[in-house]
Amino acid sequence: MDAFELYRRGEQKLKLFVLYWRRIVFARDHFKVPFYNKIKANVFGGFLADQWALYDLNMKKKREYLSEFDWYRSRYINEPFDYMLNNKVVATEVLRQYIRVPELYLVDSKGFLADLDGRPITVDDAMALIRAKGDAILKPFGKGKGNGVHRMGHDGESWLLDSKPAEETGLRRILEKEHDWYLSETVRQHAYADRLYDKTVNTIRIITMKEPSTGQFKVFFAVQRVGTSATVPVDNASQGGLVCKIDLDTGRLSHAKSLHNSNTYENHPDSGTRFDEVVVPDWQQLKDEILALVSHFPYLHFVAWDVVKLPDGTNCIIEANTSSGVNIIQLWGGQRRGELGDFYRHYGVIK
Repeated sequence: MDAFELYRRGEQKLKLFVLYWRRIVFARDHFKVPFYNKIKANVFGGFLADQWALYDLNMKKKREYLSEFDWYRSRYINEPFDYMLNNKVVATEVLRQYIRVPELYLVDSKGFLADLDGRPITVDDAMALIRAKGDAILKPFGKGKGNGVHRMGHDGESWLLDSKPAEETGLRRILEKEHDWYLSETVRQHAYADRLYDKTVNTIRIITMKEPSTGQFKVFFAVQRVGTSATVPVDNASQGGLVCKIDLDTGRLSHAKSLHNSNTYENHPDSGTRFDEVVVPDWQQLKDEILALVSHFPYLHFVAWDVVKLPDGTNCIIEANTSSGVNIIQLWGGQRRGELGDFYRHYGVIK
C-alpha cells in the first residue's frame, strides 16, 4: 500500500469518527428516547436514537437493520467518483448532457458571485434576477437533507421567502451572509404531484445499483417524498416530510410514513389526498429513462436519483446522490440481511 492510499484511508477514518460524534451521538432525538436506550443505540452498531424508536429495536432485532453509521460508510462505494455527485453544481453540469435538469442561474463560491458564463454578479443583480424570474431555489452545494434550502421569489407586489411574504432585506441577508450556494429555476411539477401537496416540489427518490454478480444496473427501490405545511419549501423526510413506497412494478404509492414519528398516514394531513389512490404517471418509462441515464456512468455503482415529473410528463433530475439514507428504505423493513445489506457486504461496508 503506497503513502497516498494510507493517507486516503486515514482521512476517511477521521471523517467517519467526526461524523459519528456530530451526526449520531449528538443528533437530534425526535422521539425523546430514554438516555439508556440512546447509549445502546449509539454504541452498539452506530444507530441514531431515532432509529432505535423508529424501527422498534432491541439488542436482538438490531441485527436485522442497517445503522446510520453503516450508511455513512457506504458513501465511499463510488470512490473516487463520489465527489462528482457530492457537488450539486458539478453534477448538474455533467447530467445536463443526457437529461433535463434545472437551469442554473448563479453560483456563490467563497463569497464570489458569478453567472454560469463566468461574469461577476452583485447581490443587486441577483435580486433583480429573482424578481424577473418570479421564483428561484437557493441550495448549498455541499449540504444535504434539505438543509439551507430556500425558495425566493417576487409575485409582482411582494417579496417571498419559502412561499411566505418577506422583507427584501431578509432575502438580501441570505445572499450576502451565506456562501457556497447556487441559485436555480424552480421547476413546475406534474398534476399528480400537485394533487399530493402543491406547496412543495415533491420528488421521487429512485435508487439504482449495479448488481455485483452480473455488473448490470437495476432499479432497487423507489419512494415518493411529499412535503407538508411544516416543511415548506422542501419535501425531505429528514425535515419532517412524508415518504410513500412506490411499487416497482406498477408505480402505485403506499401509505405514507415519517422519520419524526411512528404514525401511518393514509391521507395527506394538509391536502387530504389518499396516497394509495395515486399512481406515478408513465412509471415504466421513468424507470427505463433512469436506467438509460445511469448506463452513461458505469463507474457509479450506487446512485439515488431525485426526480420531478414535469407537467408535460418529461422527467427532470433535481439531484443525484452518491448514497441514500437507510431510513427511508427501512421504514418498510430491515435490510441488513436483505438486498441492500448484501450489496454493502460486497463492498466491505458491513461484515
